[in-house]
Amino acid sequence: MASSRNLYNRHKIGEAIPPSAKSKAANHNAITKSTFRSLVFSITAPLILTTTIIILFGSGPKYRASAKPFWFPPLWLIHLASLGSSFFMSLAAWLVWADGGFHEQADALPLYIAQFSLSVIWDPLVLVIGAVWLGLFFCVIHFGTLFACYKTFKKVNPFAKDLVKPCLAWMGFLTIVTYKLIYL
Repeated sequence: MASSRNLYNRHKIGEAIPPSAKSKAANHNAITKSTFRSLVFSITAPLILTTTIIILFGSGPKYRASAKPFWFPPLWLIHLASLGSSFFMSLAAWLVWADGGFHEQADALPLYIAQFSLSVIWDPLVLVIGAVWLGLFFCVIHFGTLFACYKTFKKVNPFAKDLVKPCLAWMGFLTIVTYKLIYL
């Protein structure tokens, strides 16, 4: 009968590590690097696109010039919250992806792409074109898409669903602001 000492492949300091242990360590390092790269890409790509939309369409001279109630957010806060929402949603989507959720939940990826697409529409619609009614329509659709992401992500990763909550709160508030803009 083999003793437990023989079952473990322990190495003394200075002893050569067998090739199988080296390949396991190298494989682990490769997986870690790949995972880190996917995380960085999945967060920076949406942030770069959101920042580009803000720079191109986020000046909002009409929004700044209009007399607004005291509780309306300044334009810089709208943009900062949009970037925060983009960060939280991309991190949540990455967590769902990392847990295999895009394969388990077939609607998770299309919902994430839809909500991201809707998130970058508000600035051009409301601030540049001035189509507030259409902006309100897109806000309501975006809120519904975020809620669907919340329900879908919840099935895969509980932390991912918690990251969607601040995005839902922000979109609810932005929907109210957009509605009030109609009557200013």
